[in-house]
Amino acid sequence: MIVLAVFLAVVAACCFAISVAMQHGAVQETGFSLRVLRSRRWLIGTSLAVLGAGLHVVALWLAPLVIVQPIGVLSLLLTVVLNGRGNVLALIAVGVGTAGFVLVAASTGADMSGVQTGSIQTFVLGALAFACVAVLVRNCLLLAGSAAVLFGLGAAVIRAATAEFSILLGAESALLILLGGWLVHQAYAVGSTAVVVGSTTVLDPFTAVAVGLWVYGEAALFSPVQAIALAVFALLSVAGVIVLARTPEPEETTMLAKDNRLRILIGADTFPPDINGAANFAGRLAHGLADRGHDVHVACPQHAVPVEDTAITMHPLTSKKTPFHPTFRISLPWQAAREAEALIRRVQPDIVHVQSHFPVGRAVLRAARRHGIPVIATNHFMPENLLGYVRIPRPLRAAAIRWAWRDLVKVFQAAQLVTAPTPRAVDLLTANGLPGSPRAISCGIDLGHYPARQTNGKQVLFVGRLDEEKNVHELIRAVARLPEIRAEIVGDGACRAKLTALAESLGVSDRVEFRGFVSDEELVRAYQRADLFCMPGTAELQSLATMEAMAAGLPVVVADAMALPHLVEPGVNGFRYPPGNVALLAVAIDEVFRDPSVTAAMGEASREMIAVHDIGRTLATFEDVYYRAAGITRQSLPVSVVRSAA
Repeated sequence: MIVLAVFLAVVAACCFAISVAMQHGAVQETGFSLRVLRSRRWLIGTSLAVLGAGLHVVALWLAPLVIVQPIGVLSLLLTVVLNGRGNVLALIAVGVGTAGFVLVAASTGADMSGVQTGSIQTFVLGALAFACVAVLVRNCLLLAGSAAVLFGLGAAVIRAATAEFSILLGAESALLILLGGWLVHQAYAVGSTAVVVGSTTVLDPFTAVAVGLWVYGEAALFSPVQAIALAVFALLSVAGVIVLARTPEPEETTMLAKDNRLRILIGADTFPPDINGAANFAGRLAHGLADRGHDVHVACPQHAVPVEDTAITMHPLTSKKTPFHPTFRISLPWQAAREAEALIRRVQPDIVHVQSHFPVGRAVLRAARRHGIPVIATNHFMPENLLGYVRIPRPLRAAAIRWAWRDLVKVFQAAQLVTAPTPRAVDLLTANGLPGSPRAISCGIDLGHYPARQTNGKQVLFVGRLDEEKNVHELIRAVARLPEIRAEIVGDGACRAKLTALAESLGVSDRVEFRGFVSDEELVRAYQRADLFCMPGTAELQSLATMEAMAAGLPVVVADAMALPHLVEPGVNGFRYPPGNVALLAVAIDEVFRDPSVTAAMGEASREMIAVHDIGRTLATFEDVYYRAAGITRQSLPVSVVRSAA
């Protein structure tokens, strides 16, 4: 019987080890919520845990606690092997200490006859109080420790239930183990696998063995030598667990010896030479961080033409053309997941910063969380931005938008921190169910890159995608009401042909110039040629184009929607108008041009107001966020690095 019990306990330990790895990965990906129940990985891991528990119960029926329960130490060793990480000396200490404790305890014999099992209830009440404290403090080691004590007591109660054939005791043991499982998942959500498994592996058997020896009478009086040996082995195991708990993951120490330089992996589904706000920000962020001395890597869909960049390390992921956009490429989810996993293992970043919840951002985020790497996520997405590409019947649009927000929240809630460019964008995240406290951090612009305008005429500029939510038709209709006004439209998109036809039908094609996509140098010249900038879009989370125009000293007229009101103080640097009201848009443009001195004053006010969005401030803010997330105390950077960033 003893041999069979040991065999079953060993198989159970293997099931527990695999279960831990699968459940921990699922919780880190989805967060601890009901959504984890839909994870196939979590369901398989839970099934293995149930199987292991069943085998363990049978083993406890066949042999005493002092023999069966400590065999669970194998789950720690197997988990560390599966993860490929851990302090070797600490693992040896845990293994030797626990095994030595078991051997000494087992040598004293065991007997359940005449045991009063009611005395264990005092220990159960104490364990429940310990669990309440752990939940309030929300510390990984305390949560795992309280779970381990409940597991140990659950096993002890099972032992009594099998001896007395008590259904009531069996139900109590099941409740203790279920509560312990909930606490373990709470520990997974705030800490590493090594801490959780190390704590439960040691405290679980120690609790059960203590109950078996001193409550159930599984041992007679210890000799002084045995007592000393038990104490030594117990201290050795506890010391090993403490070392495991305080040993940082390998990724957390990468690149820290070189003046706190970080190895940063940016995951982006769009990146230059793509032309859009999210791509522009990701490009500026990557190069800005590299200029400040960091080792920057970028994972993004592979472009049709390979991108050469010596300042940062590019990792193009396999991608396909899309039917709904002429230049945008997408990585298929299964390919992105496989390549992101390999990339995380190869690069071993200190911090991951994803720029979207689409296939690349999603895959990089989940791979990073599986490896215990802190993740920052920035949202540039609004569902309305995609409706122009994916034709959805109007009655279904509201449902599609709700689904899109739920999908974003499902992915981003696994990040340590979610940022958005403006307070309004943060409010949107919160209103759509994102837990925690998202933070507003401006995308920033390089103020020195946009010299002040050089003209004094009546030319209006628009820069952006020519898509439905940009409402460029409103600007064209406003120009038709203002005979002296010209408009230059920089950008391309699905609505260009329709907008060109509209300009012709209104008889203003000679005063509305469509430039298409232009180089960065030509874009700067377009800002210098203009006298006013107009942004009629209603789905702007920040509007980098409007910020660039303000840096170039242009008055701005914008739709009073989303984040645009944050950029315009009416009568100071421009005006807002109600979206869709072309008449008031025309009035606002005419008001800016009524007096050249007013136009100049508004332009100067724009430059002053946009100063708070300088890219240097944005980069410094994200650096602080990275250091905090990685648990690193930031030190002063060398003078050479500070100068290079200036």
